[in-house]
Amino acid sequence: MCLTVCMQCLPVPMFSRNDFSIWSVLKNSIGKELSKITMPVVFNEPLSFLQRMVEYMEYAHLIKEASSKEDPVERLQYICAFAVSALASNWDRLGKPFNPLLGETYELERTEYRVICEQVSHHPPISAFHADSEDFIFHGSIHPKLKFWGKSVEIQPKGTVTVELPKWGEAYTWTNVNCCVHNIIVGKLWIEQYGTLEIVNSVTGHKAVLTFKPAGWFSKDLHRVEGFIMDKNKKKLHFLYGKWTDFLRVTDFVSYEGYFKENAHKFRSANDSKGPSSNSDSPSQTPKKVLAKLNSLKVGPFKSQTSISEPDDSGPVEPGGSDIPKCDSTYSIDIPNSTTLWEATPRPANAAEYYQFTLFAMSLNEMEPGMEKKICPTDCRLRPDIKKLENGDLDGAAAEKTRLEEQQRDARKARKGKKGSGEWKPRWFCQGTNPHTGQEDWLYTGGYWDRNYGPDPQIF
Repeated sequence: MCLTVCMQCLPVPMFSRNDFSIWSVLKNSIGKELSKITMPVVFNEPLSFLQRMVEYMEYAHLIKEASSKEDPVERLQYICAFAVSALASNWDRLGKPFNPLLGETYELERTEYRVICEQVSHHPPISAFHADSEDFIFHGSIHPKLKFWGKSVEIQPKGTVTVELPKWGEAYTWTNVNCCVHNIIVGKLWIEQYGTLEIVNSVTGHKAVLTFKPAGWFSKDLHRVEGFIMDKNKKKLHFLYGKWTDFLRVTDFVSYEGYFKENAHKFRSANDSKGPSSNSDSPSQTPKKVLAKLNSLKVGPFKSQTSISEPDDSGPVEPGGSDIPKCDSTYSIDIPNSTTLWEATPRPANAAEYYQFTLFAMSLNEMEPGMEKKICPTDCRLRPDIKKLENGDLDGAAAEKTRLEEQQRDARKARKGKKGSGEWKPRWFCQGTNPHTGQEDWLYTGGYWDRNYGPDPQIF
């Protein structure tokens, strides 16, 4: 990475993907789970999924702000802001992070917090993380599932995350909403988050229910998120609203009701679709004649293409056709007596040249002097395929990626051949029961920051 004074760039700009066909890779994978599909390295961004997970921490100050509040409702407001802010970096991030190798780790140590991640399982792929500071503990495990639905790729971030505020003896838990990448076959790719995010304070019984709206036919709901904070008796106390790409605001319920009476049209759903993965994206609705036509095409996924001339009887077209939907400003919401909880930090002006990385993302591979000898030898920063891609060596990155994948397969076969001791055992996490949800989770066992790493498993 560049030094801090010029952190608005990477060593080299990203490669153009216009001459590569994602359709040629995905056409035989409709309706299937994509974790086992090998993607060409040109579709990657130079980060591991462990690092993408750490991007949750970009706005960690919101958890500290929550801990400073005396009122449990105010604390929940800022936890909501943190949960929404964690998704903001996804907008326009069309590169795929590298799949972590089994045993791969990543650490990030900042003045305000520190976080350790580990790939604890390969089949299924599960990534665990644990962050702590003077004000909070944030932990969880993610089992991402990807499916190709003919026109889009759906990412389901399976797994629960937990924020603990030791000062108040409180814990907040939630599961992130789904993400959808549109126009995989034809047109310009774009991303939306959709679904319901429910955040529960297991101590006081307060709950926030936020709806991430799909763009809809007329795009008025593009990026919109809104919902309510309720007490343990389900009485609505506050209304939250904003855009997961930009900001989140809160107002009292009385102000919301008054605004709603005058502006009800701004809150109506644009269509009855339940989300981007509804019937028009179902593989059973993609006609064979259309697939046959597409098989003969070379489709560049990052530039607009001429529409398919074959008639498509798969139902309604996706919002905005093959273009990115444009938000309709006449439906913008600005309720009196609102307070802004969070605003996204602007990306660098040249972000499009560097994988649409935020400033925070650009720092995640940075090696400070002496760090290479300090960090665990399984840290993502030391992965040769990621380093080569970041430095512009596409062929070298592809070769290293293949080598590491083959090495991982060989190691798995070798473990299967060992009776009794063949199972992989994570070093920093173990399976246990999350005391706040009662569900099985991966919990940090401690010891990483003592830096007594033990034998190097040599996964790189």
